[in-house]
Amino acid sequence: MKILVTGGLGTVGTPLVNELRSRGNSIWVCDLSHTHYEQYTRCDISEYRQLERIILVHKFDFVFNLAAEFGRWNGELAYENLWSTNVIGMKHLLRLQNKYRFRLVHFSSSEIYGDFRGEMYESVPLDHPLLPLNDYAMTKLVNEWQIRNESILNGTETVVVRLFNTYGPGEFFTPYRSVIARFCYYALHSKPYTVHLGHKRSFSYIDDTVNSIANIVTSFVPGDVYNIGDSTQYSIKDVSDLIQKECGIVSSLVNYEDKEELTTTEKMINNHQARTRLGYKQSVSLEEGIAHTVAWMRQVYGK
Repeated sequence: MKILVTGGLGTVGTPLVNELRSRGNSIWVCDLSHTHYEQYTRCDISEYRQLERIILVHKFDFVFNLAAEFGRWNGELAYENLWSTNVIGMKHLLRLQNKYRFRLVHFSSSEIYGDFRGEMYESVPLDHPLLPLNDYAMTKLVNEWQIRNESILNGTETVVVRLFNTYGPGEFFTPYRSVIARFCYYALHSKPYTVHLGHKRSFSYIDDTVNSIANIVTSFVPGDVYNIGDSTQYSIKDVSDLIQKECGIVSSLVNYEDKEELTTTEKMINNHQARTRLGYKQSVSLEEGIAHTVAWMRQVYGK
């Protein structure tokens, strides 16, 4: 298949591109950086002309849309970029999908469930009112509404994947990245960090996420939605404890506070569809995955 991966230089995009290529597909990548890579085009998806240029030339069978501004606090501080890329960029992509008829795999987020109290099935957004807790979550839910409307109006074919805390090597530190990346970085640099008690999460090691998502190419069913993540839950303190052990830091560096406001308390994933249709499984435990992540960060940051 001829596939475009938007955001293909990112934490998930990079290994996904490698996995899709290893399966014999012809992969093109677009992102915001200039690079020397072959079959790469610099493109901002919030700019219609830039996006149409690459799609018009190459006539893709699939587009995997990973291009997005990521993170709750990043979305608060740079909301112009967040809404422009995540929502306007999505609208551009949907208009082009209707015009050029490629199949779309869109990357959503577990954040769309907000503080829904119960098991998070894929059908929850259609059956229950949701209250997203931050701008990032709002944009991801808006995009799912846009996709649904486009498929009804114009018969476009899209699959949505909702990632639940994917982590692992390849995620470079910023203050806006995932909890595991931030905690590992702070621990390795002996910097203090805060753990909010009372929160639980499901996690997915990067290889497990990528392998299952790559299976969509040969298992594509228009309209399918998949929760991608392991069903085991860990408290944020559990995660911090594992990282402290792996990095060998003293617990006095960690500050413990109560529940963080406007943050989902517990994400209780139901991943039955991903397991049965995409072959999702946890091949790397959280403890092993944290060890791999710390080892990679030690090498990258010289620690």
